[in-house]
Amino acid sequence: MSRKVYVEVAAVFTPEGTVLPQEVHWEDGRVYTIDRVLDIRHAAAMKAGGCGIRYTCRIRGQQTYLFLDDGRWFVEAHEA
Repeated sequence: MSRKVYVEVAAVFTPEGTVLPQEVHWEDGRVYTIDRVLDIRHAAAMKAGGCGIRYTCRIRGQQTYLFLDDGRWFVEAHEA
């Protein structure tokens, strides 16, 4: 089962107006640098519910999804 975890994100705006996330600040204080944004599209968060702009990102060699929904960033976290 997955849940939405709202996170702080450091992002930049390109001259064209695109928002590009740079870092994810996890709820326990850890900071993860986004190595590369692979894809940006409107999509649903199938595991945790909700939708928004889905950023497919590479962080530490792992592909993950980061969502921007109504001005708030979230990730799908797996329940332990």
